[in-house]
Amino acid sequence: MSWVVLLISAVFEAVWATALGLSDGLSKTVPTVVFFVGLALSMAGLGYAMIRIPISVAYSVWIGVGAALTVLYAMLTGEEPASALKIVFLGGIILCVIGLKFVKTKPGPKAEQRLPETPETPERPETQSPQ
Repeated sequence: MSWVVLLISAVFEAVWATALGLSDGLSKTVPTVVFFVGLALSMAGLGYAMIRIPISVAYSVWIGVGAALTVLYAMLTGEEPASALKIVFLGGIILCVIGLKFVKTKPGPKAEQRLPETPETPERPETQSPQ
């Protein structure tokens, strides 16, 4: 589930980045609203995904997919010219992101640290009410 949320948040990263570019310095209402909503959803999804996915992998995947989608959108809409080299390099980003998904990592020392145990509250002996 964390991977799905991470990929969805990467899509929202591309949405907010594109909306920011279209907002004309946050002066156009609709792109500005889309920017802030996309930003909030993207950050919330990234934060959620980082609960289960190491930050180094989660952030790299998030930024890589978001950047690739942002460039792809700009090329498809004609805002930016497409070229064979751009497509090759975008493919490289996506392949690297896929590679990060399949690399097995050991938890670092911080992941192995435990929170201090709280002393258990001693159970109170059952008191019988006088009958």
